[in-house]
Amino acid sequence: MQTYKLFENKNHQWLVFGRDPEKPNKIIDTNQYMVVTKRNALLMDPGGIELFATMLAAVIKQVAPDKLTHLFASHQDPDIISSLGLWDQALPEATLHSPWLWEGFIRHFGMDNITFNPIPDEGSKLTLDETSLEFIPAHYMHSSGNFNVYDPEAKILMSGDIGAALESIDAPLFVENFDRHVDKMEMFHKRWMPSNRAKSDWIDRVSKLDIDMMCPQHGRIFQGDDVKRFLDWFDKLEVGVAIQEKE
Repeated sequence: MQTYKLFENKNHQWLVFGRDPEKPNKIIDTNQYMVVTKRNALLMDPGGIELFATMLAAVIKQVAPDKLTHLFASHQDPDIISSLGLWDQALPEATLHSPWLWEGFIRHFGMDNITFNPIPDEGSKLTLDETSLEFIPAHYMHSSGNFNVYDPEAKILMSGDIGAALESIDAPLFVENFDRHVDKMEMFHKRWMPSNRAKSDWIDRVSKLDIDMMCPQHGRIFQGDDVKRFLDWFDKLEVGVAIQEKE
């Protein structure tokens, strides 16, 4: 598992874990993000059960286990949170922040010790020392209960599956040519995003945010002008279409 630093100031830093060369070939590559403050850390979409040992080893190189006080699951998918039962044993004092809608489903992954904090549909905030993070509603994008994480100080939006691209583990970390990158995103967004109305609602909401980096759970990170390029492209894309091959 490789680790990259995306942002750092006197109060906190953003790290991303991914591009794992030892990942089993038949599971998709994922990005896991962590915000580290003076006394706390938040690990976002910590990954599937197959990645737990690798993720744990990567995380404890950056923070002591007792400093990892918070987890976030944007929705219920196994590639995001099926490792929960193992984190529950490693971090018995931690809190998991996730959509209220998915608590009964997420608990199937195992959660005897970690405290569940349900995020209401309208979103909420989390303060870690001097750093304030916002849980931004992203419902139906692609899950019916779904959230992004926004850091107004770092100007980073962790966008979950929005902006995702399924790529190889040797792909660059950042989008280098947006027009070429579209081919890697188009089918994913057409099929996995079910609602044009929800898409427009999300675009309207995040367009009001000051974003330097948009960080999806799969694929490459958008930065600078590529954030707006993505929003403009996504706004025009018809989603919720199941494609069938013609005989």
